[in-house]
Amino acid sequence: MPPKEMPPHIIERTPEYEEFIEKLRKFHAERGTSFDPEPKVGTTHLDLLRVFKHIVKNGGYDKVSDEKLAWRRMASELYLYTNNEAATAFGLKEKFYKNLAAYEIKTIHGKEPPPKEILEDVTAKGSGLLKRTRENFLKATRNLSTLPDHLLVPLAVFAKRLPNESFSNPIPVPRDKYDMRPANLLPPAWYPQHPQAQGHLNQTPSHHPQSRGAPSGAYNPNHGTVSSVITSYNPRTLTSIPLRPVDTPGNNAVAFSRAKIIHKIRQIQAGRLPRVPPGSYEGANIYVRCLSALRSSNPDERTYALHHWVRISFERGEKFRFEVFPGLDEGLVEAALRVASLFYDVEWKISWDPAAALEPDELDGVNGTSDILERIKALTPKIVLDSIQTEKFGNEMLSVTEAILTIRNMVTLPENAAHIANFPPIKDLICIILSLPSRDIVIEAKHYSLDIAEHITPYLTLDSDDPLYLTLLQQMDSDDRGIILTGLRALGRISMNLDAANRLGYVPPSVLQNIANWILLNDDEFTDACLDFLYQYTAVVKNVDSLLGAISPENLVYHLARLLSHGARRVQKEIILTPEKKLPVTDEIAPMPLQLRDELLKLKEPDRVHRWVKCFFDHDPESFVTQIAAWQAYNGSFAEVLKATGQPPTSPADFIRSCSQIYQNSAPQVLTRGDAQQKFIIGSIRARENPSA
Repeated sequence: MPPKEMPPHIIERTPEYEEFIEKLRKFHAERGTSFDPEPKVGTTHLDLLRVFKHIVKNGGYDKVSDEKLAWRRMASELYLYTNNEAATAFGLKEKFYKNLAAYEIKTIHGKEPPPKEILEDVTAKGSGLLKRTRENFLKATRNLSTLPDHLLVPLAVFAKRLPNESFSNPIPVPRDKYDMRPANLLPPAWYPQHPQAQGHLNQTPSHHPQSRGAPSGAYNPNHGTVSSVITSYNPRTLTSIPLRPVDTPGNNAVAFSRAKIIHKIRQIQAGRLPRVPPGSYEGANIYVRCLSALRSSNPDERTYALHHWVRISFERGEKFRFEVFPGLDEGLVEAALRVASLFYDVEWKISWDPAAALEPDELDGVNGTSDILERIKALTPKIVLDSIQTEKFGNEMLSVTEAILTIRNMVTLPENAAHIANFPPIKDLICIILSLPSRDIVIEAKHYSLDIAEHITPYLTLDSDDPLYLTLLQQMDSDDRGIILTGLRALGRISMNLDAANRLGYVPPSVLQNIANWILLNDDEFTDACLDFLYQYTAVVKNVDSLLGAISPENLVYHLARLLSHGARRVQKEIILTPEKKLPVTDEIAPMPLQLRDELLKLKEPDRVHRWVKCFFDHDPESFVTQIAAWQAYNGSFAEVLKATGQPPTSPADFIRSCSQIYQNSAPQVLTRGDAQQKFIIGSIRARENPSA
């Protein structure tokens, strides 16, 4: 996590930032490259203006790339914090490379940036963008791809030949296991061959060296037995043919491997092969697949997508955001709009051209449809039964409900609610669903729509003639507690998160009277919703006159005063009028009452001492009594009676030991004063002012 004293990396949407983003968008449009105005590094959206200024201040892309670990330092200085510094640094470098590198070369260095084929279309590895050209980029690959295949032979193959050997040498050289030459060489020009002869004549001219493996001596035949045909043979002079080795995978594996790679590169460049090897790419993730299926025209694909979107929005609601999936809000709204075709002869479509005139079945996706309620009233309803529906109708209604439920789950996240509140078709969708005929099969969809309205109205400013505002007021005439309660909350929260005031203009008197009656119900949720609405409504001075004219103000004030004690509980609170005061420590022990003495005389030792200590002393950790004072008081109370009866008095040691067993931490101690005098005390006890029985 980033340090608390460090500010996070956020986008400052200043006029300078907006102007810079617009210049970048035009630059990439002219260049023909894609542009992401708010790229993400990890989970943080980059402020491209801030990043551009910081990188240029540190020397630009090439200088930062040439310095070791400089991109990590740039990420730290831009307050981009993740658990993986290397991934963050490369992500920052890649986003700058794709979106700002060419712009830096054009505007800062005043040069023409390299073509996109060798800049944006390749990875951000390395640096040297200012010197990158078509000629020096991927030079090795280009040179290899232009050579013929038969010339791609390593020089090491030819270096294995003998130093004095040439291809035109007519002398055969014995082969070894490293020789790359083929075995079926033509015979030399001087070697005679006679298929009719019974023997072979092997002679070596004197001007040629004798090769290894040849016969050690010449064969001298008997001329008498030599055939006349042989003796009359006159060999022809044969022209020597230069021989060259033939490369095979066995004798030149390197050349064949290189040629195979180059052939595959050519096929990839020509678009005949995929760039990813078959079997290593499993397809898009579940989110991309569901988004593509949702936007498709295949009903089965849409059903599959909506089923998964409901689960994803429920299980991953805290991390599932509209801004991460462009087009998801439009796809869900289009899927939910199909509910109108089930009850009316219409198929709503969203038009994104603000200048074009709207058709009767088109909704304004840019500014919202201002006459949506009039269009709904003009529709021709279909005959739909609650008890019996076709399978197609049920499946389509289920898909519509899942689309609405997905939106409802997503808007519980404040970021999603603020995002879709700026999407005008969502208001038209809520009006269409809440205006559906009163059927049991649409109750669930209506409740989900009101939940959506409750979460997005804090980010909306609704005038008194806004279709959504009028639709929410119409729900106050319902007899469904859930619809009324959610509608009241949605009305009371209009523009709560905005600077604009919630005026709540032109509320019908019947609605105000119903709200005054609902306050009387023994329902805490209803009471809270009604009081919230009245609080927002009466905050506008003009509305107070309307409220007083619609209801009886005396009754309303009476019930509001009654609600001041709503939920009150009786509690007892102790108030200390005078703080407790402790008497000073004293050795004066109260005298013994005669009645108490008679009761104590009935006890035997040490119970008599225990009872006497409890009657005349109280536990106090901060007080004490001297041993001699306690002994004298005890002995003086019982001495005469014990002497008259002939009983021996209790010894001081037994008395002190018995006194120490009554109260906690009460033990004999030695107290040393500042004047070096010692006192023998019994700690943690205080003499009572009056003895207790």
